Amino acid sequence: MPNLLHKLLVVGVGSIGERHLRCFLTTGRVEAVFVEINPSLRQTIAERYSVRGFATLEESLATQPTVAVVAVPAHLHIEIATQLAERGVHLLIEKPLSTSLSGIDRLQTVVRERGLTAGVAYVYRSHPLLTAMRAAIQEGRFGRPVELIAVSGQHFPTYRPAYRDIYYKDRATGGGAIQDALTHVINAGEWLLGPVERLVADAAHQVLEGVAVEDTVHLLARHGSTMASYSLNQHQAPNEFSLTVVCERGTIRWESHENRLRTMLAPSSVWHDDTIAPLERDTLFVRQANQFLTAIEESSAPACSIDDGLQTLRVNLAALASVDGAGWQTIRST
Repeated sequence: MPNLLHKLLVVGVGSIGERHLRCFLTTGRVEAVFVEINPSLRQTIAERYSVRGFATLEESLATQPTVAVVAVPAHLHIEIATQLAERGVHLLIEKPLSTSLSGIDRLQTVVRERGLTAGVAYVYRSHPLLTAMRAAIQEGRFGRPVELIAVSGQHFPTYRPAYRDIYYKDRATGGGAIQDALTHVINAGEWLLGPVERLVADAAHQVLEGVAVEDTVHLLARHGSTMASYSLNQHQAPNEFSLTVVCERGTIRWESHENRLRTMLAPSSVWHDDTIAPLERDTLFVRQANQFLTAIEESSAPACSIDDGLQTLRVNLAALASVDGAGWQTIRST
């Protein structure tokens, strides 16, 4: 269906919702409308992108959308996504999938019964270097993975200056470093190595002004037999992210901030680097939008399915429970 023009609805056009709107429009494969309850923001976005904005979901449904991006705070994702699925709308839901497991069974049932394409917008799965890293691991180029080390940090106030006034300030709406940022890294780790089965976590509010949620996290996990450590903060000056997988016969490392994938086979040898040009901030989101539209057209699996997003949600909830004093947590699939 090369000339198919999808009718897109974006629900919520805060920072990430606006980006989804802009990037789906960039594909040239959609005509779009959006929902935004804030009247001044609704007018601003409508004028900026020359698209129609609605105050309520019900009003927007008169346009008969075929695909929707759900980009409201996470605790509202499932309710809105289920309403859309019941009308036969394909779904890309922002991460995390939710802040609880409530209602997800119903959403999965509707998606399955209606034959819909539904996914969660973990955008790292659209990164060409992480994709190449996964292929190398799955092909067994370096033998069995035995350890994952993920280290990530950035100065959150620089990249999200409104953090005090949005969902981020409250765990109940998807806030804090675990649900906001670490969830991306965990999902990437699960894409590489399979689901997290056990974890223990420590987290604290260390630096960020104006909020009380955690901004620093350390998490130990097991992906089956593979041991993993995840470290993340949202206040350091360097904007850096590296993800290393140590295997039986070599090591592979993705350095996002350096736009390179590194491999080393022999002890004390030199790194072999595969590099790409620096990515513009919208590049991965345009790629994600194109991948999702193609999945709809081909009736193929999205980059991150609802089941995959649900698994990472279970990790989020287990990490929060561990931080709150529950110790080691076992992740159960049911």
